[in-house]
Amino acid sequence: MAYEKELETALLAVQRATLLTKSVFTSHSKGTLTKSDASPVTIGDFGAQALIIASIKHVFPEDEVVGEEDADDLRANDSLRDLVWDLVTAAKLEDSAAEDKIGGPIKSKDALLEALDSGRSAGGRKGRIWALDPIDGTKGFLRGGQYAVCLALMVDGVPTVGVLGCPNLPVDDKAPLDSSIGADADSGEGKGVLFSAVKGEGASSRPLGKAGLQEAQKISMKAVTDISEATFCESVEAGHSSHGDQASIASKLGITKASVRMDSQAKYASIARGAGDLYLRLPVSKSYEEKIWDHAAGVVIVQEAGGEVTDAHGKPLDFGIGRTLKENKGVVAAPKAVFPKVIEVVKEVLGAKQ
Repeated sequence: MAYEKELETALLAVQRATLLTKSVFTSHSKGTLTKSDASPVTIGDFGAQALIIASIKHVFPEDEVVGEEDADDLRANDSLRDLVWDLVTAAKLEDSAAEDKIGGPIKSKDALLEALDSGRSAGGRKGRIWALDPIDGTKGFLRGGQYAVCLALMVDGVPTVGVLGCPNLPVDDKAPLDSSIGADADSGEGKGVLFSAVKGEGASSRPLGKAGLQEAQKISMKAVTDISEATFCESVEAGHSSHGDQASIASKLGITKASVRMDSQAKYASIARGAGDLYLRLPVSKSYEEKIWDHAAGVVIVQEAGGEVTDAHGKPLDFGIGRTLKENKGVVAAPKAVFPKVIEVVKEVLGAKQ
């Protein structure tokens, strides 16, 4: 299988990072700083990013990483750095062989800072670059709703390996989506899924564990023949996507079911396994640029599960121009069979606003 080592590394790295995010939620979930963009960022972001980058650099030292965080805040704040260090050293896989594959514990506080600062790649079209979002869906995470630990390998600007750790999604791939999925849904029994895909190899899900990797099963999008029966997913935050435009599109498609709102790339994962059908994220402002780490893993998982993903104009998402999708506006994901109809209505609704 192509990219076998990359996939195993990404799966183990994400699984270990979810151990940290879950421990942060139970013990420190109110520990937030405010970044310059005013999004709440938690100690979990720093810890999960450091763990994942350390794993990647152990196995693939030459690869670049585009990460969301750097170590500046930790250098300026000793107590924050010590807190993150304690969490990082406590997050270990229970299987020592699995832990060794990703380099074992981070060796020192300096190594922690170095790992965080190794996420400053500018992205681009050439070579191997990992896109990492240590906690996607910060607000969902803080309230015990949906969030995801997201990691994708881009090869020459194309998402090629994707892994999503979703601690609060039901393990059962057949569990139907309803409005409660995005609410406060503390990870408990039967929760926690690790999704993955390699370009050309299909997509899989497996239960999130605490040791080595559990057995995977193939996932695929639902065969939607009647679009009016579809379930569509959208962001919780109105600031992230236009709820009004999305409601108009659903109405024109004849969809009567209420949308399912949840945070993070858990939406990509949910439609990839057929629990939902469509994902609409339409632009709220002309200037907003989507970040590559918010989409790279989800896109390859949906594509490999039998879906199509473009922007709101039907253009492929271009991950090769840097840290953002600046040549694209919005995201539309749907099963291949109904995608042409969906994108036609999206263009019609957005075109009427011009």
